[in-house]
Amino acid sequence: MVKIPKSHPRYWSLYYREKIIEGMERGMTAKAGLIAHGRGEAFDYLIGEKTIEPAERAMKAAVAKFLLAKHPVISVNGNVSALVPKETIELAKAFGAKLEINLFYRTEERVKAIAEELRKHDPDIEILGINPTKRIPNLEHDRGKVDENGIWRADVVLVPLEDGDRTEALVGMGKFVVTVDLNPLSRSARMADITIVDNIVRAYPRMVELAREMKGLPREELERIVEGYDNGKTLSDVLLHIKNRLTKLAREGIWRRKEL
Repeated sequence: MVKIPKSHPRYWSLYYREKIIEGMERGMTAKAGLIAHGRGEAFDYLIGEKTIEPAERAMKAAVAKFLLAKHPVISVNGNVSALVPKETIELAKAFGAKLEINLFYRTEERVKAIAEELRKHDPDIEILGINPTKRIPNLEHDRGKVDENGIWRADVVLVPLEDGDRTEALVGMGKFVVTVDLNPLSRSARMADITIVDNIVRAYPRMVELAREMKGLPREELERIVEGYDNGKTLSDVLLHIKNRLTKLAREGIWRRKEL
């Protein structure tokens, strides 16, 4: 991994970029994952590279839904294992959820590399999806292959990063789908029941915090939070945030003086 001085004004952006590259070199991340990460970075610039109110609102609803779930599952792909392996395990434990490896560009080598990365952070963690035996209806590629005790059985599934066709297929199966996706215009963002428009490196740690804070809430309160959530409004509010922010920047000419 390239050594980046912490004094660099884009330190964290470059740091996570290098993590994705390292993930590819170690066999976890597909080449297409680099493209997906770059697309997400572009949207992160637009929202201001911070967790905005609509994302916080979506996270609270998502956490409430996971705490209510009977069989929650968190899906793991190459980018997730490269960027937030430790945080993914912490989130699964906070929710009492299972972890399942699910890949579009699936190879046994990639599955093994991702499983090894997760086990670095918890050698005893249960990892599903290594030998999937079920297939999601109407999903012909390898992401359709799921574990009978994982996504196949789940009532609530966290599908992080852009994954529109699987999100749509899971919703079609009657699953409640939560996604973390920086692109509010993607099909996954529009098809999911709850969309968290935020960078996963910020979202997962915050969701762990919320899970710990909300675990003691009465079931009725958790249900009220979920029932009061409107994903369409959340996505609209994200777009309005971007519009208002860009309008403000354009009027002030701020790009000439300092970073966005």
